[in-house]
Amino acid sequence: MIVLGLGSNLGDREENLRTALRLLTADSKVQVEKVSSLYETDPVGVIDQNAFLNAVVVVKTTLTPEELIEYCLIVEARMGRVRELRWGPRNIDIDLLCYDDFSIQTETLTIPHPRMKERKFVLIPLLETVGDIMLYGSSRISELLSACPEDSEAVILYKKSGWEGTELHGS
Repeated sequence: MIVLGLGSNLGDREENLRTALRLLTADSKVQVEKVSSLYETDPVGVIDQNAFLNAVVVVKTTLTPEELIEYCLIVEARMGRVRELRWGPRNIDIDLLCYDDFSIQTETLTIPHPRMKERKFVLIPLLETVGDIMLYGSSRISELLSACPEDSEAVILYKKSGWEGTELHGS
């Protein structure tokens, strides 16, 4: 299972996520299998900014993990993403959350995503999309959610699955 996390808190957040999906699938090497509902979430880290819209996307790809993260960065750049402040506002953020059962730690890539198990805005849409599967080899998604602090970020259903529309290709 290969999962990407999408987030946006600048401009037309929903359209930014749609555009990212269209650009990701513009290459025939990336195919979307499932898309979660959209969730509105409080920012993490730098809290003085707009709320995010977040979703997770399950994809199939022939790209390696390194090629896939590079492709995600290209999509972000094409959409005008500027990295000025860690955890700061952004029109699009695409994270590679997991890639099958790979465990990778390099300067540019860590799989599974190192903070995925601490983020309700990842775990809730992931649970919706793939069910209560085992992550990290020993914990179910529901167990990871239960371990998140009660006062951590708010995650509110914004729009049910189907928000991405039927036409993903083109831009």
